[in-house]
Amino acid sequence: MRIHIATDHAGLEFSTQLQHHLASQGHEVIDHGPVEYDPLDDYPAFCIRAAQAVVDDQRAGVAALGVVFGGSGNGEQIAANKVEGIRAALVWNLSTAELAREHNDANVIAIGARQHTFEDVTRFIDRFIQTPFSNDERHVRRIAQIGAYERDGALVDGPAPRTMS
Repeated sequence: MRIHIATDHAGLEFSTQLQHHLASQGHEVIDHGPVEYDPLDDYPAFCIRAAQAVVDDQRAGVAALGVVFGGSGNGEQIAANKVEGIRAALVWNLSTAELAREHNDANVIAIGARQHTFEDVTRFIDRFIQTPFSNDERHVRRIAQIGAYERDGALVDGPAPRTMS
């Protein structure tokens, strides 16, 4: 599988170690930066490029996922989710890694490098990569609703908002 990786200065060491880990498992790893430590770097461009590459590969029929890192992973997840077709999930344990793929067909995982050990991070990412999407009808339906809104702002009718007084 092709794995696209991006980070900022907070995740640079993890990113380098992870690239070796994933390559040793036979994955093709594409690094979208940064390539050197800069405590003032900005993660959005790195993460958006990685996310766009995941979408481009998937549309071309190439099996691909993405991994984005930062201090908390929050900003990196937000940046990746700005790319149409990306479902980036913030992961903090094995269960969230598995459910991100199984229920949400997430194609990018976001992790806080300052929140976890490298051993935990590799376990989360390995589980994320190994877990298939369930294809359960309710999950397919929900993902389609998100995609429709992303494309053209279409919302499925639901109950009207309520005001509590």
